[in-house]
Amino acid sequence: MKKFGSLFLAAVLGSACTIASFQWLDKKDPATTGNLEYLSGVPASKVAYRTNENGETVPLDFTAAAEKVMPAVVFIKSTQDGPRRQEQSQSMDPFREFFGPRTPQGPSQSSGSGVIVNADGYIVTNNHVVQDADVVEVTLYDNRSYKAEVIGIDPDTDLALIKINQTGLPYLPFVDSDKAKVGEWVLAVGNPYNLTSTVTAGIISAKGRNINILNRNEGGNGSTAIESFIQTDAAINPGNSGGALVELNGGLLGINTAIASPTGSYSGYGFAVPSNIASKIVEDLIKFGTVQRGWLGAFVASVNSDLAKEHGLKVNEGAYISGFADNSSAKIAGLKEGDVVIRIDEAPIKSSTALIEYIGRHRPGDKVNMVVNRKGTEVTVPVTLKNREGKTGPVAVVEKDGAAALGIQLEDIDGNVLKKLDLDHGVRIKELGNGKIAKYTDMREGFIVSKVNDQPVKSVKEFNEVIRKKKPGDMLIFSGTYEDFPREFNYALRM
Repeated sequence: MKKFGSLFLAAVLGSACTIASFQWLDKKDPATTGNLEYLSGVPASKVAYRTNENGETVPLDFTAAAEKVMPAVVFIKSTQDGPRRQEQSQSMDPFREFFGPRTPQGPSQSSGSGVIVNADGYIVTNNHVVQDADVVEVTLYDNRSYKAEVIGIDPDTDLALIKINQTGLPYLPFVDSDKAKVGEWVLAVGNPYNLTSTVTAGIISAKGRNINILNRNEGGNGSTAIESFIQTDAAINPGNSGGALVELNGGLLGINTAIASPTGSYSGYGFAVPSNIASKIVEDLIKFGTVQRGWLGAFVASVNSDLAKEHGLKVNEGAYISGFADNSSAKIAGLKEGDVVIRIDEAPIKSSTALIEYIGRHRPGDKVNMVVNRKGTEVTVPVTLKNREGKTGPVAVVEKDGAAALGIQLEDIDGNVLKKLDLDHGVRIKELGNGKIAKYTDMREGFIVSKVNDQPVKSVKEFNEVIRKKKPGDMLIFSGTYEDFPREFNYALRM
């Protein structure tokens, strides 16, 4: 009984203390509602810091960068008309394992992102976002939508430049991606899974990554790809392609391009084309209409311990020159097989990827000073870069006539053939190559085109003049007949 009394007394004292504590706390903080209690002030103290552009230590905060970047990142919808007559095997699509299978038949749509890079409506995105598109539509941050013109593409970097007819747009300035450091905070901004204006945060995980996604089916020495990706762990998913990778001041560090994932969704590895490559591609396409790329004409490999041991090299990193192509700028300048490029101008070269990236940022006619290790001795060799045709001048844009743009070759028809078919005008499809007509219609070689959109065509020249006046997205209807099956056929597609 005595033991029970002691336990009862302890319970009473404990209850009294609990009640008193709640009453005391209630007097100290009046911010209570019902059974919920709210603490005034900041809900959590900031424990992470960074150095801003002025060298000041400030709390880590992504809001200012996000507010600056989101209005300059757009949603892109690409439409391919169909049905497609011939489909490329999905197993041959290098982006399938990164972004999932594409729609196999019929009209198809794909979506991605883009970054406005000047106020006059120029937008950089990925080539694979707009590739083969018949119509490209851009939706801005404020939900305005416009049809876009594809100014130019560069499959070697998977970049493309498009333009909308608007001015005074918000845009992002490029920053020097060479100065970006591994471990630096970055934001990825885009439209994954059609979720517009999505911001994710991470760090730069690595630089100069080559993941063999571009031109990888060419084999041998046929690849002309420039891969020197910024790797990040900021979440990137399908739809982020062409979006912005930015530093915390809102400067454009790269264009998000690919992910490495067994599922096609984010698993920790994202890759972006560095801004120093992207800015050069944009400048070339605006100024020249095509990419002006300097060409060294040397076959190179990254130095590692095995290569160093095999060839008795005196260095453990750099780009080893194993041979030269025809019209090689490097060979003409005096570089030799067995040289190891360790520096170009003031930039250190630690791999073949670094060399290809640095040269790819220059134009034909540019001069670079290449420092090589030649059997233990450093030698400086000035090199004047050329284009792949062995010239130092800019590469001219090859203007395609209307027929070539559609993937066909035409010929004028003898008057006797036209008379036999009861026609007084028309042109014949001499050759049907890979192009829009072969892709989107069942037209056969030998088809005689008598009208385009009910407009008579009497010669190849007239046909080309009609096609040149058409804009991307315009409908084309080809009317005509075949010699061996003389009735009227109509084939339709979009430019």
